[in-house]
Amino acid sequence: MFTVYILLSEKDNKRYIGFTSDIERRLKEHNLGKVKSTKNRRPVELIYTEEFINKREAEKRERFFKSHKGRDYLNSIGK
Repeated sequence: MFTVYILLSEKDNKRYIGFTSDIERRLKEHNLGKVKSTKNRRPVELIYTEEFINKREAEKRERFFKSHKGRDYLNSIGK
């Protein structure tokens, strides 16, 4: 099982989008400063998740959220 997740930085109010097979471990890594792209934006809050059976579908959804249409979609649902 894979999870696409969206984090919100409490420091700069920006989103981070990623996917993982272990959401609890990954969230801990983000908040401990072990992830380069969120290290200086801590603390982060988990604001959205979607689960997928396979990695390929999770990667596809992550790419969508990072696209212009995906950002528009997230803005429209308030994420």
